[in-house]
Amino acid sequence: MDHLTVGEYWNGNAEAWTKLARAGYDVYRDQLNTPAFLALLPPVSGLSGLDLGCGEGHNTRQVARLGATMTGLDIAEIFIRHARTEEARAPLGITYHHASAVELPYAAGSFDFVTAFMSLMDIPEITDVLAGTFRALRAGGFLQFSITHPCFNPPHRRNCRDEHGHTYAIEVGDYFVDARGRVDEWIFGSAPRADRDRLPKFRVPRFHRPLGEWINLLLAAGFQIEHVAEPRPTSAALSQYPSLQDADVAAYFLHVRVRKPATA
Repeated sequence: MDHLTVGEYWNGNAEAWTKLARAGYDVYRDQLNTPAFLALLPPVSGLSGLDLGCGEGHNTRQVARLGATMTGLDIAEIFIRHARTEEARAPLGITYHHASAVELPYAAGSFDFVTAFMSLMDIPEITDVLAGTFRALRAGGFLQFSITHPCFNPPHRRNCRDEHGHTYAIEVGDYFVDARGRVDEWIFGSAPRADRDRLPKFRVPRFHRPLGEWINLLLAAGFQIEHVAEPRPTSAALSQYPSLQDADVAAYFLHVRVRKPATA
């Protein structure tokens, strides 16, 4: 499976995803992943940034509100259409491009930083993406990305729950199994039953890579690893959104910031 086929899957997901996420049902994103990512992000006010796999632009808009001049890119045309519609409704100076992260349409040194919220794990040709990102960054610029944690979200994952429904452990397996291109089907669990029954499930190709492979890919691309984080829900978030409790038992997400050397 190549990036073009993956793009077709995401284009098929885009309408339902946009509807449900904008209605507030992407709880793991809104209450855990994005707040932690933004807290980790260095100051970006006055800088130019690229958001890879921007989807309908939710996180791109969050970074733009921090003062960055943002460009969003996604391979799914329907996502880009929704992102542009929102930009026209409430302008933040964001430019959106319908293109693939595997074939970045930007000159060398175009951006001060690049973000990738939960997108790099969905791309089979990750070596090309990292090489293109390295090239598109100015010397000294950084890439910060989030992915599902490869150690706790391998091809086999099961929540072990007690009689009260609380997760007490995460069962994982097939960590070294090459399941790249396997299509998982799911939908936001916090969405109302009526929506979950009416809307099609997301069909998401997965490209699991062990943690060591991720590290070596980043180093081979020329990046210097600067910071690694494993976000955990706050007590306030857990109180309001009990479904996040499994992310308090084992890390659901991995955040990484790497930098292009200043002398590159």
